[in-house]
Amino acid sequence: MDTSLATSQDPGSERRRPARIRVYEQLRAELLTAAYSPFHRFTEENVAERFELSRTPVRDALARLEADGLLVKRDGALYRYMPTLEEFTDLYELRILLESQGIDRAIADPTITHERARLTAEQDLWISRLEAGITPDPGFVDADEHFHLALLGAAGNRELVGALERVNRRIRPIRMHDYLTQDRVDATISEHLEILELVLTGRLREARDFLRTHVGQSQSIVEARAARAMQISHMNHGLDPHR
Repeated sequence: MDTSLATSQDPGSERRRPARIRVYEQLRAELLTAAYSPFHRFTEENVAERFELSRTPVRDALARLEADGLLVKRDGALYRYMPTLEEFTDLYELRILLESQGIDRAIADPTITHERARLTAEQDLWISRLEAGITPDPGFVDADEHFHLALLGAAGNRELVGALERVNRRIRPIRMHDYLTQDRVDATISEHLEILELVLTGRLREARDFLRTHVGQSQSIVEARAARAMQISHMNHGLDPHR
């Protein structure tokens, strides 16, 4: 799958890559697949010991993960970030408003048009994914985020895109629960293509309404799965092998 989690298959090449990048990508992949509970403490010392590295590259990797929104500082250590249900609901409401505004502004002002080349390139990408077949993977959230940012960016307001990027960073740790089943991956690909077709053919009101339904459906599924995952994490607290 063409997500940012892909790494080189050449062991020699892997060893030549900067240590801070290797640590960052390994921890990021694990955080996106819920390998750690929200109670696991990340410190420079324990991460450096695990990877048998000095603290400098580890410090850089942890800082980048914190900037990504995957780790949050608390009580002198870093922990896997998990928004509360209330925060998640508020952030999803903001996400829907931001994404809808990209289309609403084009509806309100006929001089604003979506960048067709960007949307057709995105359309080709998702058609190729549909034809290739994508298996369930929490890392699919990267591809989904890229789609929504491209759609909003094609409407021409960079500040809206920046705001959506910030929202994405905060909801990403829970959104990884969205792509655990084949039906969700298949539905997402089909719905992305439907949204693109509606925008490209000028049916903007239909596109906006379908987009809202698409994002709202994701929210409902993620909330239910994340709540279950949190229950399991609380039950298993103290048994975490990474503690």
